[in-house]
Amino acid sequence: MHVLTRALLVASALAAASPAAAQDIAAGERSWNKCRACHQIGETAKNGVGPQLNGMFGRTAGTVEGYSYSAANKNSGITWDEAVFAEYIKDPRAKIPGTKMVFAGIKNEKEIADLTAFLKQFGRDGKKL
Repeated sequence: MHVLTRALLVASALAAASPAAAQDIAAGERSWNKCRACHQIGETAKNGVGPQLNGMFGRTAGTVEGYSYSAANKNSGITWDEAVFAEYIKDPRAKIPGTKMVFAGIKNEKEIADLTAFLKQFGRDGKKL
């Protein structure tokens, strides 16, 4: 294959990938609707039934200031990353027995990935990164 042709194919693939990332975040935002009854995210987020989720990834579970966590959550030893969140959101009570979170879970891997992409946009201050 000619070098220029190969370069054009790679450029086309990269250009096609960019809108897909935006679609994933948009799909994640739709999935977020399942969470928003208890959680908030963004610059004006506050704790509610559940803690606000700004800057969740990289944070130790049970450490959002002002939220009253279960002992199970505070003592879980979890630091949130993509893999831990994916396991948790499938079945919160299986991952952290004794958690206060009452949620049936999200089983679909693509939906979990999209929700993760949406959540990862928000820094600890609630501003989009």
